[in-house]
Amino acid sequence: MKFLKSKNIQTFIIIALVAGVFFLSLSGYLTPVFNLSLNPLISFQSWLSVRYLSAKDFLTAPRELTTIREQNALLESQVTQLQTQLIQLEEQLSEAQVCFTLLDFARTNPQYEYIAATVIGREISPFQQYIFIDKGTNDGVLYGMPVVTQQGLVGRIDAVMANAGRIKLITDSTSVVNVFLQSAGTEAQLYGSLTGDVTLDLIPLEEVVEVGDVVLTSGLGGNYPPNIFVGQVLSTQKLDNALFQTAVVQPIVDFSSINAVLVIANFQAVDYSPLLPEE
Repeated sequence: MKFLKSKNIQTFIIIALVAGVFFLSLSGYLTPVFNLSLNPLISFQSWLSVRYLSAKDFLTAPRELTTIREQNALLESQVTQLQTQLIQLEEQLSEAQVCFTLLDFARTNPQYEYIAATVIGREISPFQQYIFIDKGTNDGVLYGMPVVTQQGLVGRIDAVMANAGRIKLITDSTSVVNVFLQSAGTEAQLYGSLTGDVTLDLIPLEEVVEVGDVVLTSGLGGNYPPNIFVGQVLSTQKLDNALFQTAVVQPIVDFSSINAVLVIANFQAVDYSPLLPEE
């Protein structure tokens, strides 16, 4: 009996202590005690967590870095391929636009037959103005044939072989083109130069030539067909005691950026020099 009574007292004391602790905990009186006892445990757990994550990163980083590098290399390869494709598409679009404009020129001038050619080279000498094309006698290109673009006059075939031809530009120092000044209603001769500049000569002094006057081929001389756009007058000059006035012309064609041309195939140049009186 005494043992049972003692055990009941112990049970009662334990229950009372638990109830007291529970009450004190709910009341907040034990919070400082809990913080004081749990803070070292929490700090140790945080320290252990940081060390674990560091070790994990250290063990997995090389594998992830290799994967990232492989992915970067793959992406760089894809970007290079896309850039190459973009450049090819831009070139195809540019070629298509050039062909379209050349075709449009041919449609607006149906009286001629044309041979389309691609520019494959340029004369690097500063004293000669030539370009080379990928069409020759096998394609019907012959010496003396005029050459144009969708903009206007380029020059004429100066030399030709089976699969290629050379074009002397109107800017060459040996080039002479008989032209017609549309607004002034007069004829003149257009000359190239060593510097690539283009000038007009043999303009009658009494003719009024203004800046912006359109210059067309006249057809005289038998080297070029008439009414092909050549350029516009930039400036004029009258010298004292000169028999004619001169003018500087801006060609309509940008010779530095020609990619394709049209050779006029059914125009026959006429050489009438044997008919000229001897000096």
